[in-house]
Amino acid sequence: MGDPVLVEVFRGSRIESRHCGAAAVVDTDGREVFALGDIGAPVFPRSAVKAFQALPLLESGAADRFSLNAAEIALACSSHSGEPIHVETARDILRKCGRDVDALECGVHWPIGVDAARALAARGATPSALHNNCSGKHAGFICLSCAAGLEPSGYVAPEHLVQREVKAAVEGLTKTRLDEDSRATDGCAIPTYAMPLKALALGFARFGAGHGLAAARAAATRRIREAVAAHPALLAGAGRFDTVTTQTFGLRVFAKTGAEGVYCAAFPELGLGVAIKCLDGATRAAETAMAALIARFLPLSEKERGALAPRLAPLIHNWNGAIVGQIQASAALTG
Repeated sequence: MGDPVLVEVFRGSRIESRHCGAAAVVDTDGREVFALGDIGAPVFPRSAVKAFQALPLLESGAADRFSLNAAEIALACSSHSGEPIHVETARDILRKCGRDVDALECGVHWPIGVDAARALAARGATPSALHNNCSGKHAGFICLSCAAGLEPSGYVAPEHLVQREVKAAVEGLTKTRLDEDSRATDGCAIPTYAMPLKALALGFARFGAGHGLAAARAAATRRIREAVAAHPALLAGAGRFDTVTTQTFGLRVFAKTGAEGVYCAAFPELGLGVAIKCLDGATRAAETAMAALIARFLPLSEKERGALAPRLAPLIHNWNGAIVGQIQASAALTG
């Protein structure tokens, strides 16, 4: 039997599309609080675990050695839109460890923020690796390598110290052994490891609550969450779900998109972690599913509910601006 429907897309009063998938909500001991679909199936978390991947940067002392501020730590966890603030912050991180854009090994793409891409094109400019949505994370990797006295060149390789430390941090939080059989290559060239959806949710529960973590790691997770809460625009970009959610909930929710329909979150005050995978890889469905679980588990103020409402049931407009449909979480998610 396949995974259930998580999200339905209406055109008029009829369902036009359905997004199937799995969702797990677990506590810091790994107990299932809510589950739909096959939460034991391995998924690639991709960018959802960037905050986990940033832990060695803080735990090693590299962030303090190079005097990284909260905004720069937030960018190290981001999948940013390539807006000027993102580009300049990534440049500042590199400058602090004596490097420049040429040290980045994440590749080049146009800003994923439409306005940022249009502005760049209007100037007759072309993107650099700083516009890559992962440039903040990679700048952090370069800092980690420099602090260890190692040449950053090749830092994306699985055998480089940076990626060994990153892998160990992800393993520690998720309590999952990651091996070569589960390894593939992410879009930004670093290793990505498939793991059970439930383990991913466990990692976020522990990341949010600090339960069961060594004091230094718990302090690092708190520092990351505080940095992101203080600089939500650096986590994603204008109008994007991660940024809007952080602006709305602050430290109450740490939400992070992955790719291919993965979305994860921590609800620190409840000691819960959330992991979602939409089988068709649709981000629109993963965002709606995450909004539904936020509304289901968190007590919301009137202001918070109002801010979340457009994400719970996004409207579909035609090219004339008329409302022609709506995206909705299934009853299985909303209860």
